[in-house]
Amino acid sequence: MLVLAQEGQPLIEITPLSQLERLAQEAQGLASDTGVSWQARAELRPGSGAEPDVWLHLQANIAIPLTCQRCMSVVLMPLEVDQWYRFVATEAIAMEQDDDSEEDLLVMTPQFDLLAVLEDELLMALPLVPMHDECPVAPVLQVGEEELADEVAEKPNPFALLAQLKKDKS
Repeated sequence: MLVLAQEGQPLIEITPLSQLERLAQEAQGLASDTGVSWQARAELRPGSGAEPDVWLHLQANIAIPLTCQRCMSVVLMPLEVDQWYRFVATEAIAMEQDDDSEEDLLVMTPQFDLLAVLEDELLMALPLVPMHDECPVAPVLQVGEEELADEVAEKPNPFALLAQLKKDKS
């Protein structure tokens, strides 16, 4: 990241969803040719020590196909990431400063995995329950649900039995 910050040039990429395995699993095979457009820009900022701090700005977007939980058809869900990170030297420093810092903290490592951070952010941006605003088709009831609805309709009202008992006592 230090080299990227010193160069000052953003890294702009389109990564196939298939390379982000955990996110691709969420699409359940619906996204054969979908790509994630993303950009990473690192910069040096004056820090509290003698050396400047390395900051990373990560932006990404994708329209990922998911299964609508209402109608069970495909719904394209737009996901966006716009996040700043500040790099620190060790995990101990990150833990110490985490509560007091507004930005997310990352540990500077020689083998920093930017795609893993990108994938983590996109996974956190997924909706808990993907649904259309308005489903293009009406939801279909399962056979078991129809049988349950028929069973509920056939059951006698429990209060009708009480009313009958009351009439018998009178």
